[in-house]
Amino acid sequence: MTKIQILERPLLTRPEQFQGVPTFIAEILARRGVASEQELELKLKYLLAPNLKDLDRAVEIIDQAIDRQLQIVIVGDYDADGATSTALMVLVLREMGARVEYLVPDRFKYGYGLTPKIAELAAQTYRPDLLITVDNGISSHAGVEVAQALGMQVIITDHHLTTKPKPSAEAVVNPNQLDCDFSSKSLAGVGVAFYVLAKLATHRSQQNKSTSKVSQYLDLVALGTYADVASLDYNNRILIDAGLKRIQQNQCRAGILALLDVAGREASTLRAQDLGFVLGPRINAAGRMESMRIGIECLLAEDMATAYPLAQQLNQLNVERRQVETEMKQQALIALQNVQLETDQIPPSIVMYDEQWHQGVIGIVAGRLKEQFHRPSLVFAPDEDGIHIKGSARSIDGIHIRDMIEHVAEQYPHLVTHFGGHAAAAGLTLKKAHFNEFKQLFIQTIAEMDAELFHATIWTDGELPENALDLSTVDWIEQMGPWGQKFPFPQFQGTFKVIDYRWLKDQHLKLKLSLGTQSIDAIAFNAVDRFEFNPMQGFVDLVYTLERNVFNGNVSLQLQVVHLKQ
Repeated sequence: MTKIQILERPLLTRPEQFQGVPTFIAEILARRGVASEQELELKLKYLLAPNLKDLDRAVEIIDQAIDRQLQIVIVGDYDADGATSTALMVLVLREMGARVEYLVPDRFKYGYGLTPKIAELAAQTYRPDLLITVDNGISSHAGVEVAQALGMQVIITDHHLTTKPKPSAEAVVNPNQLDCDFSSKSLAGVGVAFYVLAKLATHRSQQNKSTSKVSQYLDLVALGTYADVASLDYNNRILIDAGLKRIQQNQCRAGILALLDVAGREASTLRAQDLGFVLGPRINAAGRMESMRIGIECLLAEDMATAYPLAQQLNQLNVERRQVETEMKQQALIALQNVQLETDQIPPSIVMYDEQWHQGVIGIVAGRLKEQFHRPSLVFAPDEDGIHIKGSARSIDGIHIRDMIEHVAEQYPHLVTHFGGHAAAAGLTLKKAHFNEFKQLFIQTIAEMDAELFHATIWTDGELPENALDLSTVDWIEQMGPWGQKFPFPQFQGTFKVIDYRWLKDQHLKLKLSLGTQSIDAIAFNAVDRFEFNPMQGFVDLVYTLERNVFNGNVSLQLQVVHLKQ
């Protein structure tokens, strides 16, 4: 089993600066590096100024294309960030009077980004004068050249990391390109698209041209940003909070309301986490299992009658995606057991391939393996052409997975055909014939990392005082959100006396606990697989989060168990 250490998050700023909040809330904020009280005010007026490199050039080109009624084509990506970016561009530009269509590459045929084939497909289908990428394109040198040779101007809007010079497009807007001064490097693709369109709207309104109120589409920005697991710096928290409020007030796309309805969720009680765990997976399922067009059309739908059948289709695709993913994970675990029987320990990295696996869910399976074994995990599936295999990688803290792949690719240029991504997640393509060689070299590369990185750490916000174990603390925590990547939901540790326990469905552990004079309920989901619980021992050490438990109209505090030991 993975060794787990439990540590308290260090204070990064001074808790005393936060007035009018309980001490434990001030400490939670200081542990997340909140630098001032202003950062608790998530107002749009505090968004960073739009000083992205090439932004003015991009605005000028799009503005002229609208005025001259040139044909614009948006080339998106096949995940939730790509879908929301595409929908946002199409909606705003159409509202401004542009002639605009969109293309989303079928991931199974065309792979990722603006490839030469996609440029050719765009030319054949729409004969565009201007091609705009969203959430992709920063590595698409060849695709840009082909598009330009076919008579298109190209604007790239992207947020992916690059260490290479940018493609020779007419404009490249990406906070992560070399020498861009924009201080938030955490914008998602949809955040970059939002900045481009907001600047364009301001420019056009100053010239008394047809324009758009771009802030009405912040529901899409919030959804794409959260679902893409972008770091929740102050700028992204403002964008997500504003979009979340629009959804809670039903001032959002019909498609989002339809998706919430098929998921059995109320818009008014939606939390930021639900963007990532309820809405995101249903939209992603389209790109994973079939075509992202279904997801984009759902977000573009102007009314519930149009949106609802698409939302039902997305929900069904998500059910299928979960089934495929569960089967693949089971097969991977069986294969891993054989590996571990031979080595008696988990390898430094988990690298797996199976002829039968589905390209659409390899990323999720890699993520599940990474969580279970606390190892960088790469999962491959066959490509359409029968020669290549596509891989998806997920990594643990401290190991930058894109850089690790680049390290192998540069030392052994024949191995990796394409790759790209971030610190925590990446994608790559190899020839099937090279899989074993790549696997061996990649595991060797990871094995050279500091052994401490392979010890899983659960970070907590310390112990809560007994008087803070009540519903008002849940209110405080909700008020300080949104919580997410790099701004994690608060979790606490403590030792509790066990008063009573019972097993639900032989799987989940329901506990009645006490701390001092307080009696509290707790639930540990899937505890039978995760924890060893001995009822004969009267105490448990828990790491937990706080939540409201609503049952028969009564609301009470419940602890949700993250980790249990005795």
